[in-house]
Amino acid sequence: MDLSLSEEQEMIVGMVRRFVREEIVPLELNLDPDADTLAPDDRARLTEKTKAMGLYGLGIPPEFGGPEIDLVTRTLIAIEISQHRAGLYAPCYGVFGGAGLAQLFEATDDQKERYLYPTLRGEKRGFFGLTEPSGGSDPARAIQTKAVRDGDDWIINGGKIFISGADKADYGLVFARTDKDKGRNGVTCFIVDTDTPGFHVRRVVHTLRSAHYATELQFEDMRVPASNVLGEVNRGFAIATDRLTSQRIPYAAGCVGVAIKAHEMALEYVPQRETFGAPLSSRQAIQWMLVDNEIDIKQARWFTLEAADRAQRGESFRKEAAMAKLVATEAGGRVVDRCMQMFGGYGVTKDFPFERWYREMRIRRIGEGPSEVQRHIIARDILGASLR
Repeated sequence: MDLSLSEEQEMIVGMVRRFVREEIVPLELNLDPDADTLAPDDRARLTEKTKAMGLYGLGIPPEFGGPEIDLVTRTLIAIEISQHRAGLYAPCYGVFGGAGLAQLFEATDDQKERYLYPTLRGEKRGFFGLTEPSGGSDPARAIQTKAVRDGDDWIINGGKIFISGADKADYGLVFARTDKDKGRNGVTCFIVDTDTPGFHVRRVVHTLRSAHYATELQFEDMRVPASNVLGEVNRGFAIATDRLTSQRIPYAAGCVGVAIKAHEMALEYVPQRETFGAPLSSRQAIQWMLVDNEIDIKQARWFTLEAADRAQRGESFRKEAAMAKLVATEAGGRVVDRCMQMFGGYGVTKDFPFERWYREMRIRRIGEGPSEVQRHIIARDILGASLR
């Protein structure tokens, strides 16, 4: 794989880099350090700029109005748009748009009219409901939410946890067990309107993430029409795993971007800061931290772009996506930790973004499948049928 950028990629990366540094970073000087949204006027203004750049709607297929940008280039963009304080979980505060619940691109025509197109127009918001209190690392067997057929409807009972945005959403994708004896082949995906009787946001769950919370959901005899089954009955788990696998690439890219920015800040700081009559950069301990940063970043970037390259070429990339997610989240955490150490007391203040990155990067080792699950995926791939 050739990691050198094409002329077009150089142009796009440069354009996005300038946008982040000239538009996003200055706004953050006047935002709360934990903010994850912009003022409506600023968001509207910057969204118009990304549209003028031809980069709005990243991840949306061109036939649905998205830009014609290949996956590797989108990954390079994801690395760039995360290089600011809120970049891990609110890259550029959403002004580049996105695909949202990409599973809806495979929905029926009727479902697209009711859910996909209103979402692309910004008229509706959705959530992804997979994880349950019984466990999230092995959702195929952990799913206890049940759906039972009743005429032209399905009746759903159960619950979900750690679901982002469900309290503000108009609908969501809810995965429920429709055949108790078939494991992953007995799960169905339902499109559920949040105003459906029996749908309850049970409580808010606060986490390490800044200005963010998740929700716990409860379903009590919630009646959903059969026309709201996404895909095929008992084939819903493939929808979930496809989403998790593909999402691991931009997830890793965000970690790489933050690590790059933290390292860049440290490289600028340590020659200026003096201790005992000499700059920090002259200390071997500091030099080795910077060297380790450089190695971690290059390794994570390589794994992430390799996964994107394989996916773009239509090859199997499940193992590569798991490796990218594993390496980037763990390496990113190490880089941020070292940079905090180099900044000393300043590193743990809210005057700098390190403490926010430190908290949020820790979540990345759990979100989208914890590190241990990624290692299991990789082991299963390299050992094949011998690991069960």
